[in-house]
Amino acid sequence: SPATSTRLIAAFGISKSRALCRPVRRAKRYTISSTPPCVKIVIEKSGQGVYIEAPDDPQPLLFKLNEQETAAMFGLAEKLGYFSRTLESGLAVAKMGDKTLRWESGGKTQEQTFNYSSDVDAQQLTDWFEKISESERFLMELERSARFDKLGVNRVILQIQAAYEKKRLVAVDQYLKWLDRVTKNESYLNMARERASRLVDIFRNPPPVEGSKQ
Repeated sequence: SPATSTRLIAAFGISKSRALCRPVRRAKRYTISSTPPCVKIVIEKSGQGVYIEAPDDPQPLLFKLNEQETAAMFGLAEKLGYFSRTLESGLAVAKMGDKTLRWESGGKTQEQTFNYSSDVDAQQLTDWFEKISESERFLMELERSARFDKLGVNRVILQIQAAYEKKRLVAVDQYLKWLDRVTKNESYLNMARERASRLVDIFRNPPPVEGSKQ
């Protein structure tokens, strides 16, 4: 239950509101080529995650981090004192959008909102959440192209491959459903099917996450 569970929550947005994403009249899906005005990500201690682009998002994306990814994120939260201290640097830097990191455990909540933090651990944890956001938007684009734009699938798979090689993807199991679909369906371009097949092999046997031991 929420009163006893342990979770990490992050919200990124252009709004200065401390609320974790303001309600919108109708949720809109944002692709890898656009930027949602606000994103909220919830990570349970089990690694189960939820990605939403508005509080009333009718289609929240569910995913699961592996043990190494989960340990890395919760380890950084521990280093940060579970957000018990100020993370805002106070430096005169450009406005890059407020970021809120929240820790919930045993009915207790601690959070910090900041524009820019000079704390390396805060930067690394923020980057983890940004990788999750990027990963979910790649997934949405892969699903959209696989269903409605078969000629565009190859482009999306190339982008996913490049993101993986740059270590920007997490929870890669979530891609398998759509990559398998491309691999097995002759209506897609052969090059797309071949690339999808290679990614399936890699994602089913991923290497250890670097820096997962905190």
